[in-house]
Amino acid sequence: MTNDTRNLPASDDGITRFLGGSPLSVLFRLVLMSILVGVVLAAIGLDPWNILHSIQLLFQRVWDLGFDAISGLWRYFLLGAVIVIPIWLLSRLFGAPRGR
Repeated sequence: MTNDTRNLPASDDGITRFLGGSPLSVLFRLVLMSILVGVVLAAIGLDPWNILHSIQLLFQRVWDLGFDAISGLWRYFLLGAVIVIPIWLLSRLFGAPRGR
């Protein structure tokens, strides 16, 4: 019984095993993933030339957005409460009495 070995040099087989595929396909996947991640990071405002300032700015924007969201929720609560609370109160006042 013979071993089914490929006619690849030993160094190419080790490199392929280390990289997880052929070097050209791994390079292509890395470039594609780098572009995709770069687009996402650019969408949230990160700049590769000044990464620390960009991260600080990102956290500041998230912090501000969080408090803006709370402010928005408060306004929605008040708007809904203008309708919900009087209806609830009227239903409690004019509803049929319930025994325990």
